[in-house]
Amino acid sequence: MKGRIHSMDTFGTVDGPGIRFVLFMQGCALQCQFCHNPDTWDTKGGRQVTVEEILREIEPYVPYYKSSGGGITVTGGEPTLQAPFVAQLFKACKERFGLHTALDSSGFCEPSHAGELMQYTDLVLLDLKQLNNEKHERLTSQPNDRILKFAAWLSAIGKPVWIRHVLIPGITDQAGDLTLLGEFIGHLRNVERIELLPYHRMGVYKWQQLGRPYALDGVPTPTDREVERARELIEAARRVAASRP
Repeated sequence: MKGRIHSMDTFGTVDGPGIRFVLFMQGCALQCQFCHNPDTWDTKGGRQVTVEEILREIEPYVPYYKSSGGGITVTGGEPTLQAPFVAQLFKACKERFGLHTALDSSGFCEPSHAGELMQYTDLVLLDLKQLNNEKHERLTSQPNDRILKFAAWLSAIGKPVWIRHVLIPGITDQAGDLTLLGEFIGHLRNVERIELLPYHRMGVYKWQQLGRPYALDGVPTPTDREVERARELIEAARRVAASRP
């Protein structure tokens, strides 16, 4: 079996616990206006590899990953588009190296497509971009119903999740939207952490290289105070929702 990948990072420190091997898969059904990897969208881009080829890349660094409490994270693009390949990779990483496995996903996936993958996934980093469906569609080109269904399924099967939310001034930082996000998270029973990721412009040059117009041109990075305000709104709504029967 072969998978189509974009790139890899042997020393990742922000995509799950510890030091991690981070594999970027090729292909994504969303087209998020803030994406810093738009070059991963094309399902025919990148290059094809086998599981064994990836294992050879990982092997020299296994002691660092294990001693730090790290492992492997597969991201993208959207890794669930190649769920069978990622499942086989995670299975091999566990059997050969005993590594912790994490999946960084938008959740734009039918649960039936990810059953085998979840058997070998220790942690899901779930990107919830916008709870308001109309705004979500404007921001990503797709509705969010499939994503919310996937999140609820992860809760039902008890799969550990870290929720990620990119905070974009004027777009995803409205009080009402943050309250909706907190309420939704409050109904989930598997959330171990909430990570607020401040919007940044580090991927703008890729849009320029691809000849794509960048819709968020001029949008600033949120201040520390804005991030803290968002966190307070989310946590307050989460606590209220979690306390309800």
